[in-house]
Amino acid sequence: MSWSKLKQNLESFLAPALQGKVEYRATSYRYAPDKSGNCYITVDKKNILNMKDTTTPIRWYQTEQEIKNNPNIDVPLTAADIEAVREGGNSNIPEERLQVIARNRKLSECAKDILAAQTALSKSNFDTVANRFLARPIEESLDSPDIMLNILALVDRRVGKKRLQNMSDTVKLKHPAVQYFYELRRRTF
Repeated sequence: MSWSKLKQNLESFLAPALQGKVEYRATSYRYAPDKSGNCYITVDKKNILNMKDTTTPIRWYQTEQEIKNNPNIDVPLTAADIEAVREGGNSNIPEERLQVIARNRKLSECAKDILAAQTALSKSNFDTVANRFLARPIEESLDSPDIMLNILALVDRRVGKKRLQNMSDTVKLKHPAVQYFYELRRRTF
């Protein structure tokens, strides 16, 4: 599918409040066949999602430790998480320490997931991901570990207010790019 047709299809699925606000853009190099070009997403004419641009407001992590030290990542703990730590360790571990250990374990899992998704995004081809998004049900794109599929699904008109409210806990565990577009969409309601 040509870029203009793909862009038209993607923008036809944008939520009404985001039309004209969110745009898909691409650059290509006519005389450099080895350069694939660059696709990026803009919000209010500002470049928001572009892996090659360090001036974007979305944070791209370099290490797992960087994610663990980020105070903005909130990891919800369940009683099952704390119980798993209790069963794995000694019985004389204080309750506060059990919570710290469980949070660190969950944060470690979250950090690995975020780095894996970020790595997949940097290697992926926007056209391929966009075509996959257009061919799949919206639920699959929302549940996918792929950052770009999540973003395309969040700005989609088929995702309503109730579904966005139900996603609030799961979005906290996703990449900052996904969180940015979640907040952008949530503010439109």
